[in-house]
Amino acid sequence: MSSPDPQVRAARNESTPPTVRGPVVAVTGAASGIGALLTERLVASDEIKQVIAIDERRGACEAAQWHILDVRDPAIADKLRGADVVVHLALDLDLETDAAARTAYNVRGTQTVLTAAAAAGIHRVVLCTSAMVYGALPDNELPLSEDAELRATAEATGVGDLLEIERLARRAPRAHPGLNVSVVRPAVLVGGTDTALTRYFESPRLLVVADSRPAWQFCHVEDLCSALEYVVLEKAEGELAVGCDGWLEQEQVEELSGIRRMELPSAVALGAAARLHRIGLTPSPAGDLAYTMYPWVVSGSRLHDAGWRPRWTNEEVLAELLGEVSGRHTVAGRRLGRKDATAAGAAGATVALLGAAAVVRRARKARRRI
Repeated sequence: MSSPDPQVRAARNESTPPTVRGPVVAVTGAASGIGALLTERLVASDEIKQVIAIDERRGACEAAQWHILDVRDPAIADKLRGADVVVHLALDLDLETDAAARTAYNVRGTQTVLTAAAAAGIHRVVLCTSAMVYGALPDNELPLSEDAELRATAEATGVGDLLEIERLARRAPRAHPGLNVSVVRPAVLVGGTDTALTRYFESPRLLVVADSRPAWQFCHVEDLCSALEYVVLEKAEGELAVGCDGWLEQEQVEELSGIRRMELPSAVALGAAARLHRIGLTPSPAGDLAYTMYPWVVSGSRLHDAGWRPRWTNEEVLAELLGEVSGRHTVAGRRLGRKDATAAGAAGATVALLGAAAVVRRARKARRRI
């Protein structure tokens, strides 16, 4: 039999797409937020063979293979079979979610994914927490190395969950020999996010606690996704911090934002914040204030050593954040409607916070007289 004509062979080769030798990646929480962005990014990558998307609802990425289920369902092990690496992004860090329900979802979900990955024969899992796990403390080095001790407490929103996820990550390789777990810890995340730290910039005044030493470092979600892709492709591993290079002092933030400060003694600010949260007027506990008082800037040296670089600067991310929150009005972490915001107006977030606390005290005294 004669061999095919060279032109025929060439035409066949052109019509056959090249075989991608990269990994099959499973992404949990793939329908929204960071999970959706990462799914789209991985699907578009020439270095990724296939993306398995897992969530409780189907997302917009048609090129991914979708499985619809709760990550706490042990059946997820069957859905993960065939994957080489899992990126677990199904976390609930919503300020408005009941704290107990949030913890139950976050911790149980992570436990299930780690166990399911091991059962499915997967050797690598990537988790995402936050640089908040280092804690915001007055004696923190600037910047912190990835090896710095995790000194955070559970007093800030969601940080207790993140610390437990970190503990699960460290225990998993011992419980499941052969399982490699990497943890990515972003700085203040910006880009369609809603956290106590992004809401800080929705206030008419920036609360500054007297004698504090704030240092602001941001991380754009696009940079986080590119860092996660780096880890997926085994260009970096282990415990990795990610953020913009360097940081901004409080004075720089005020100059760039054009928002003036309102300064208060520590005892006054923390006491009022604690009272308002305790009676349910604000979603943010007093522990959130520490992250606006003291530095928790990270070096990101491991990703840098691996060749990764952020595309965004702190100045650029702050500008994007200010654009996102424009028109929103928040006092002490509580988002206000237009009428409430007008009333609070120039009084500033701190004045409103203290005013609310005073109202609560007066109401309590009135009840005692009855």
